[in-house]
Amino acid sequence: MLTRRSVLAAAAGAAAVTGVPILAGCGFELRRAPELRFRTIQLTGFKPRSPLADELRMNIDASTTTLVVDTLPQAQVILEAVTDLRERLVVASSSAGQVTELQLRERFTFRLRSVAGKELIPSTKLLLIRDMSYTENAALGKEQEEAFLFRAMQSDIVAQVLRRLASVQTF
Repeated sequence: MLTRRSVLAAAAGAAAVTGVPILAGCGFELRRAPELRFRTIQLTGFKPRSPLADELRMNIDASTTTLVVDTLPQAQVILEAVTDLRERLVVASSSAGQVTELQLRERFTFRLRSVAGKELIPSTKLLLIRDMSYTENAALGKEQEEAFLFRAMQSDIVAQVLRRLASVQTF
């Protein structure tokens, strides 16, 4: 006897079996880290213990083609951080003077040059902005939300920088 549960289980199994070939046939594949054309890169200009520099280093090291080095003689290219800044601005407040809305900004300006001094990527400014509501009653939760939004913006900036680095053809 067919029960509703057995019919649903069979339908889910059939969807899983037929779904994989359909996705493979359409050209779907997970996004991979971009392949960089240079073998070594030096990261300079970052603040000590910069979370952006750490994530950038981790993502570059995860690629199979490129290694982050600490000294100039080992590097083929140099990524120089000009600006690495997080901002938190009050956008709106209540009539009692309590903050009701914040704007979070992450700014990153960088350039890429070869060891010989040839500019490969001119000074590039990246600015991400997120708005968030705020209430004093939920201050701890809003702090966690703010930290989450800053981490998400940082990951987005790292992805944009990696795509720009992958676009460099010659050095």
